[in-house]
Amino acid sequence: MGDLAPLARLAPPAPLTAGQMSRKQKAAVIIRLLLINGLDVPLKELPEDLQAELTMLLGNMRHIDRDTLSGIVEEFIGELEELGLTFPRGVAGALSALDGKISAHTAARLRKEAGVRQTGDPWDRVRALDLKKLRPIAETESIEIAAVMLSKLDTGKAAELLSQLPGPRARRITYAISLTSGISPEALDRIGLSLASQLDAQPDSVFDKDPVERVGAILNFSTASTRDDVLEGLDETDSEFAEKVRKAIFTYTNIPARVAPRDIPKVVRQLDPMMLVTALAASTAGEEAATAEYILGNMSARLADSLREEVADRDKVKAKDAEEAMNAVVAEIRNLEAAGELLLLAGDDQEED
Repeated sequence: MGDLAPLARLAPPAPLTAGQMSRKQKAAVIIRLLLINGLDVPLKELPEDLQAELTMLLGNMRHIDRDTLSGIVEEFIGELEELGLTFPRGVAGALSALDGKISAHTAARLRKEAGVRQTGDPWDRVRALDLKKLRPIAETESIEIAAVMLSKLDTGKAAELLSQLPGPRARRITYAISLTSGISPEALDRIGLSLASQLDAQPDSVFDKDPVERVGAILNFSTASTRDDVLEGLDETDSEFAEKVRKAIFTYTNIPARVAPRDIPKVVRQLDPMMLVTALAASTAGEEAATAEYILGNMSARLADSLREEVADRDKVKAKDAEEAMNAVVAEIRNLEAAGELLLLAGDDQEED
C-alpha cells in the first residue's frame, strides 16, 4: 500500500477535549459560539491586552467535537447559575452602570477626579453637540484642530458651522482640512479626547435657553412701552446684547416678515375667532395695520370678507384688550412653531414659490 506517512501528515489533528483546555480557551469557545450565532458581544470594552490575547487564542485553537462543546456550554451555564450578583469594576464601570441615573454634572466631576476617560468614541460626543457649543471651539482652537473637528462632523452640520465663522478664519480652516489626510488614528483619538474633556469641564447650564432667547421670550409678551424701555436701557449698557435680543423678539408686527403666507391659514384656524377679530380691529395704523392686511390677504377671500365685516362692527378696542389679543396671535404662532407645524422665517428672508 506504500508509504502512508504523507497521508498521516494531512490528517486533521485530534480534537481538543474539555480536560485539555484552560479556562481562557473555554471562554474563547463560548465567545466563538455567541459570535457565529449572530449575538453582539461588546469585546471593544475589554482592555486591549485581553482583546489581543483572545484573538491569539481563537487563531491557535483546533476544532472540538460536539460532546466537548456541550460540556463547555453546560459548565458555563452552571457557573452563571451559581453567580448571585456582580458589580462593575472601578469608577469607570460604575459610571457606565449609572449612566442616565445620576446627573451629567456629577458624572463628569467623578470622571475627572478619578482620571477616567469618557467611554466610547469621543467623536460621537462631539458630533452630538449643537452648533452653539461647537462654535466656540471652532473660534478659539487652533486652525488645525478646528479643521479636524469639522472633518469629523456630518457634512450638513460642518457647512452650517463654517457659515457662522468670520470669513478669513473659515477660509483658513477650509484650507487646513485639505492637510488632514495624513493624521494618524492615535492623534485623531487624542484630539477627540481633548475636545471631549473641554466639554466635560464646561458647567451645565441650569436653563434650557441662552440669555438672548430668555430675554426675547419675556419681551415678546410685555407691553410695547415696557419692551421699548427695556431695549433702550440695554442699548446703553450692552448694545451688542440689545441687538441680539431685538433679533430674537417676535411680536405681532413681525408677522409679515417672519410668517410665510402659506402658514397664515394654519394660525387663523387655531385662534379664538373673537381674539382674532379684536387684534384686527385694534390694528388701525402703521405696522399693526400692515400686519392686519397681511393676515387678511393670505386667507380665503370669503373668510377675509367676513372678518372685515366683524371688524367694521366693533367699537374702539381698549389698549389692554388689544395687547391681549395681539399676544394671543403671537402665542399661537409660537405654539405651532414648537409643534413643528410652522417655521419662522429669518426676518429678511423672502419665501420662494
